[in-house]
Amino acid sequence: MFDEKLKREFAKRVLAGEINDSLDGKHVNVFGWVHEVRDLGKLVFIVLRDVSGVCQVVFRRDELDESALKALNSLSNESVVFVHGVVAKQPKSRLGVEIVGETLKVLSQAAPRLEYDPTEKVSASLDVRLKHRILDLRRQKVKPIFILGSAVLKALRDFLYGRGFIEVRTPKIIGSATEGGAELFEVKYFDRVAYLAQSPQLYKEQLTTVFEKVFEIGPFFRAEQSHTRRHISEFTSVDIEQAFADMDDVMKTLEEAIAYVYQHLVNNHQKELSMLGLTLKVPKTPFKRITYDEAVGILEKDGISLKWGEDFGTPHLRALAKHFHGFYFITGFPTEIKPFYIQPSAENPSISESFDLMYQWLELASGGTRVNEHSVLRERLIQKGLDPKQFEDHLKVFEYGMPVHAGWGLGFERLMMVLTRHTNIREVIVFPRDRFRLTP
Repeated sequence: MFDEKLKREFAKRVLAGEINDSLDGKHVNVFGWVHEVRDLGKLVFIVLRDVSGVCQVVFRRDELDESALKALNSLSNESVVFVHGVVAKQPKSRLGVEIVGETLKVLSQAAPRLEYDPTEKVSASLDVRLKHRILDLRRQKVKPIFILGSAVLKALRDFLYGRGFIEVRTPKIIGSATEGGAELFEVKYFDRVAYLAQSPQLYKEQLTTVFEKVFEIGPFFRAEQSHTRRHISEFTSVDIEQAFADMDDVMKTLEEAIAYVYQHLVNNHQKELSMLGLTLKVPKTPFKRITYDEAVGILEKDGISLKWGEDFGTPHLRALAKHFHGFYFITGFPTEIKPFYIQPSAENPSISESFDLMYQWLELASGGTRVNEHSVLRERLIQKGLDPKQFEDHLKVFEYGMPVHAGWGLGFERLMMVLTRHTNIREVIVFPRDRFRLTP
């Protein structure tokens, strides 16, 4: 029970990661989880963990009262405890300092045998780790991923707010496909069928006629049959849309946002980067740009054929990555392989005003200039085999005055893969969802 006495003790709490030799000789209160116990008979060492990190506590059995001794003898890993003691320098300790415990209270007793060991002494497969995700997240090589993820979202918001963007929230339950295609999850919506949104695309375009510059960071869904290291059924997308702008304008925004994120992490999160063994270098802008045609030419020189008008597959992108390290843009994709809302080039309608942001062979973002004329958009829908009647609400807006506009969608988890150097997208999602995983 978290009674009034404990609340008073908690108000004087010191975080585990703040225990250092500057506190030598001072009494402290720490609250957290028992990460590990080493019982040496007269001495018992506890590694205590909280959100900030770990500290070491040592208890001398002959100096404890009966209550603390009873708690110590029944202690199990991952139990939640309150410790009061004195900080002491300890050169032999890995941390250089420890707490000599005087009081120990078990606030929540964990099971004596856990199904998964978060101390990292026993290796486990990704499937096992995801099955016991909460315990896995307590690992010192996992938790920092999500602290960095939170920092990345903050940095992106700060950057976009600083550029005059308004944050919006669009529906996730929709009546028809945003971009066409069959990769939609159906949901029962009262007496009819609805779908989970694949992207905020049509809504954010419409909102440019009100706010001019909008962004959304939110969950979206794709019922893809692919089961790869980079595909997932529920993902977070960072989307922007901007009025009175073309693809060059929003490409500049995108590359500068990426550089801003890197700088934010370098300036503010060296602890988490160090825990993951990461050294980040802020990428220089502008990023390299190549056209679709240039990319096809590079592949041909490497003896890899690609018929003009076809999209790049994984083997093509892996081959291109040998020529381009880090971030780069591919621009000017064939119009036919891009969604209906992408603007064809005025000079050559078979080429679109579009781009993908790549990191080596991984596609991180896609965007471009959008169609802003009602008649052109209607024709593009028909060309894509889509029924304009299903897009009536969207088409109407183009009769209300639609400016030239452009935007992009950035896969947040894919960016986190790049930042943390993980090769499986499930590593950077708290509770991933794919074709085979619906729990926990």
